[in-house]
Amino acid sequence: MPAIKQEDVIQSVADALQYISYYHSPDFIQAMAAAYEREASPAAKDAIKQILVNSRMCAEGHRPICQDTGIVTVFAKVGMNVQWQADLSLSEMINEGVRRAYNHPDNKLRASIVSNPAFDRRNTRDNTPAVIHMEVVPGAELEIAVAAKGGGSENKAALAMLNPSDSIVDWLLEAVPEMGAGWCPPGMLGIGIGGTAEKAMVLAKQSLFEPIDIHEIRARGPQNKIEALRLEICDKVNALGIGAQGLGGLTTVLDVKIADYPTHAASLPVAVIPNCAATRHAHFVLDGSGPATLEPPPLDLWPKLTYQASADARRVNLDTLSRADVASWQPGERLLLSGRMLTGRDAAHKRLGQLIEAGKPLPEGLDFKDRVIYYVGPVDPVRGEAVGPAGPTTATRMDKFTDLMLGRAGLIAMVGKAERGPEAVESIRRHGAAYLMAVGGAAYLVSKAIRSSRVVAFEDLGMEAIYEFEVKDMPVTVAVDARGVSVHETGPAQWKRNIAGIAVTVE
Repeated sequence: MPAIKQEDVIQSVADALQYISYYHSPDFIQAMAAAYEREASPAAKDAIKQILVNSRMCAEGHRPICQDTGIVTVFAKVGMNVQWQADLSLSEMINEGVRRAYNHPDNKLRASIVSNPAFDRRNTRDNTPAVIHMEVVPGAELEIAVAAKGGGSENKAALAMLNPSDSIVDWLLEAVPEMGAGWCPPGMLGIGIGGTAEKAMVLAKQSLFEPIDIHEIRARGPQNKIEALRLEICDKVNALGIGAQGLGGLTTVLDVKIADYPTHAASLPVAVIPNCAATRHAHFVLDGSGPATLEPPPLDLWPKLTYQASADARRVNLDTLSRADVASWQPGERLLLSGRMLTGRDAAHKRLGQLIEAGKPLPEGLDFKDRVIYYVGPVDPVRGEAVGPAGPTTATRMDKFTDLMLGRAGLIAMVGKAERGPEAVESIRRHGAAYLMAVGGAAYLVSKAIRSSRVVAFEDLGMEAIYEFEVKDMPVTVAVDARGVSVHETGPAQWKRNIAGIAVTVE
């Protein structure tokens, strides 16, 4: 039997990671297109449209769907009769494939992995190591499933050690609202039931590799208890009204996946992991005949949509922005930002906080007074781009710095994704500032509004450095206004009532 070559494993992993960085799977495209057609919430419909337009742009331009190109997770099934032509271990081959993919000169992917995570958190610069699960199985083939999971959705994973008599559905209906919108819905929920704590988590992750098929189950009816449970969870989660990007709407989840495993009689471990609107996974099999080939999805799968900013969007000049201007913005209002804005994420905010609290000056040329900051860690540019895909990161991670940045640094507004916590909302209200939301999962589309980029401070932080972007008509939504009204509270609450009314009418 032919031996599986080391180079074939490395190149297949690299090719798969490049592939999933810019291609959504056909089932996801079709499910999102269907969600767009039935969506009745204008804000959610606009967000889904941006995601779909961004998806096609990435497929055509071979650039990342999301600036967070993920932590790589690999499930490998190794046939007991596999013959190898290799010097490296399988883990080393996989990690070399990751390294090759993330440093590809034509589509460099963002390196997000940090070593020594409890302490100095140094970026490994090539996104290695991957998280690898291996299983030895009968046969003479190597089967690999590879995923790239963003931090925004991975951070919302939850585990409960329920009592055997507890309701899985009731726990999930409490857990999903607690996730907020940082996982970039609409997407999928992967649920693992049984085993032990760690087994339930792995089951939940594995379930997300399965294709979206809830519509088929709904059409023919469930054929077993797991399918019935999937339908129940899907319907009840969507009835919460969270909607796309947490703005309120009909579709929060496109599908619910469940994998189970026998467990101890005294236990009921349940894990849930959300998969965001940048769902990325691929599967291939090597048998010694050469590297894997992944066929691109046909472009006619995507709905024929283009994105233009709303005609009633207010144009905002960031270079002359005043507190009076900010005070005039209304919750849910759409804005088009033009001018200069600063960027910053967790690491930069931590350094800024240390400088401000110590009474030390900020780096030369850095001034936040009456400025707007964008929470972003962009992908490196290629082929003449001003910046690579540059979608927003989850804003709640910066909540603990909000009062400092508004009160002592002088910020006037912030741009990110998902909701803000109560303390941040109160700080925004007290300082008469605002929080603006850009659509997560539309990173390449957003980057087209960025005309120039330069590093202003903390260059050693790489993608977490502070940049100054010059933008033209960057689309955002007023998510928290100067009076402290949050659309992530008002939108889902209204759509939960709307959905309940629709259900009553149907009955």
